[in-house]
Amino acid sequence: MQGTVDGFSYGLVTPVVAYLMACLGGALGLRCTTRSLHVAHTWRAGWLALGSAAIGSGIWTMHFIAMMGFAVRGVPIHYDKPTTFASLGVAVVMVGVGVFIVGYKGASGPALFTGGTITGLGVASMHYLGMAGMRLHGTLQYNTYTVGASVLIAMVAATAALWAAVQVRGILWSLGASLVMGLAVSGMHYMGMAGVSVQLHGAATGSPAGDSAAGILAPMLIGPLCFLLLAGVVVLFDPMMVMGRPDWRDARDAARQVGAPAARIPRPRRAPDKQPSRTPQRW
Repeated sequence: MQGTVDGFSYGLVTPVVAYLMACLGGALGLRCTTRSLHVAHTWRAGWLALGSAAIGSGIWTMHFIAMMGFAVRGVPIHYDKPTTFASLGVAVVMVGVGVFIVGYKGASGPALFTGGTITGLGVASMHYLGMAGMRLHGTLQYNTYTVGASVLIAMVAATAALWAAVQVRGILWSLGASLVMGLAVSGMHYMGMAGVSVQLHGAATGSPAGDSAAGILAPMLIGPLCFLLLAGVVVLFDPMMVMGRPDWRDARDAARQVGAPAARIPRPRRAPDKQPSRTPQRW
């Protein structure tokens, strides 16, 4: 028997909140990636790791907020905790691999393609691994074309976001890039969900094993939100005051390695050269 699927059981509340979470994680991750290009080489890995965790946490939180609006009429839905937590780890690790590739190799074509592909596959893997953790009295079925389209959207969105992290300058442009990234990630999610159908196993009594979406998300939201808040504090306030001012030569060399404009790296002022005397000579 075919189940009646509703992806917007709470109306526009879950899509809007999910989109905002994706934008928040994307904005923090992009700013951390951009900052990694303008600090000493020894600090770059820390900034890239922080950005990877921010993007992964934002995407994972977006997914499960959106899934709170997913319902099958008359069928309770629960989630397996280990699989759900594993999807968070997959998101952070695979996004991290892509971010580190672009952070160290720059915005060249091969690096962007490789990093964007890995990051996009990480986003898609998180989504479908999270879906695999669903427990209900039925079987999920996917449309091949919508699954392929959702993976393609994730890869294109990830590549564009990594390009923006390296090339876009200014806070307003970065915020604009994060809004586009949030839209693409949300679009990937709902594109994938548009191809989902549920084949029910007939009348079933009791609830399936696992926890409800709200039961898993409510406690899990505390960790990612606190992390995103701390990441926001680090990004908004001058990180140089927290972690020490890096040597400008190292930052300049790092920027040149990844193709960032060296003009953005502040240089110490130097006293002007002494001009030669123009006093006429007497013979």
